[in-house]
Amino acid sequence: MAKARHSRFDCNPGCAVEAAISLIDGKWKSVILHHLLSGTARFNEIRRLVPGLTPRMLTNQLRDLEIDGLVTRTVFAQVPPKVEYSVSELGRSLAPIIEALRIWGTDNMALFEKHKPSMVKSQPAPDAPGLS
Repeated sequence: MAKARHSRFDCNPGCAVEAAISLIDGKWKSVILHHLLSGTARFNEIRRLVPGLTPRMLTNQLRDLEIDGLVTRTVFAQVPPKVEYSVSELGRSLAPIIEALRIWGTDNMALFEKHKPSMVKSQPAPDAPGLS
């Protein structure tokens, strides 16, 4: 289920930032846009480019991006059906922002690695209650 869309924003000084962020929020939208900025792609091509993204989530994210006018969906009348996704002119205007996020992420990758939770499970203390 798609999240509720903002119908209006409180026009305080951060209103424009809130509006912009709401279009690319979440874990996947900016990643999808990043890949589509390289060119048109079909659904399964996007899935291969973003391996952690489930088909259902990809469908929802593409639908949201299309509704917001950032992505265009082209359906070709053929058998089997062919659908392509590309970045709209509005979406292309986000290219400098997406590129800035990529550069910042690359420059600060070590910071993310440092704060990742450990994959090693902690062992209970030998004198913990209920372990006798």
